Amino acid sequence: MNVLVIGANGQVGKHVIKGLAKSEHKATAMVRKEEQANKMKELGADEVVLGNLEKDFSHAFTNIDAVIFAAGSGGSTGADKTLVIDLWGAIKAFQYAEKAKIKHFVQLSSIGAGDPDAQPDNIKHYMVAKAVSDQMLMATSLNYTIVRPGPLTNEASIGSIETTDMFKEIGYRSIPRADVATVLIESLSTESARGKAFELLAGDQEIKRALENV
Repeated sequence: MNVLVIGANGQVGKHVIKGLAKSEHKATAMVRKEEQANKMKELGADEVVLGNLEKDFSHAFTNIDAVIFAAGSGGSTGADKTLVIDLWGAIKAFQYAEKAKIKHFVQLSSIGAGDPDAQPDNIKHYMVAKAVSDQMLMATSLNYTIVRPGPLTNEASIGSIETTDMFKEIGYRSIPRADVATVLIESLSTESARGKAFELLAGDQEIKRALENV
């Protein structure tokens, strides 16, 4: 499949591009700035398209079969950008994907998005944006997978995970960004992951097997 990666220049997005280059899929990296295109090519992107989540980016869906939405406003921005990027940008992507008859839409969300009221006040706006975005995706006609990882690290890939609908507690557990990217990619071709939203941490089950049991 030709996979559009939205948020390709982000930390998880870069791992997704590298992972897709080693898979049977082709990667179309969507970035905001032309100067980011060469980096995407170096990472293995087959195509690069310019697109801004704050504007109309429907052109990015031309000749696309599947989407991995890994975009986010980042921790240094305020609630305004969270609404515009993490929520409204995602909703526009769903709309464009439906019109383009996309086969599978994989969304990177966050652990805790299933119950934003239980999250600390300082990140509640972020969790609400993620929760509403997830719910809006579930309400579309799209085949979807929603991946909700715990705290992210830049450690090397472990290759094994634990998944559940919602962890009761996570303690000091985390997950490498590289493994999150692998989960996003593997979800594209794992039938049992379709129509599912699940939380994700590093664990002891090999990624493919874990996804077959979500």
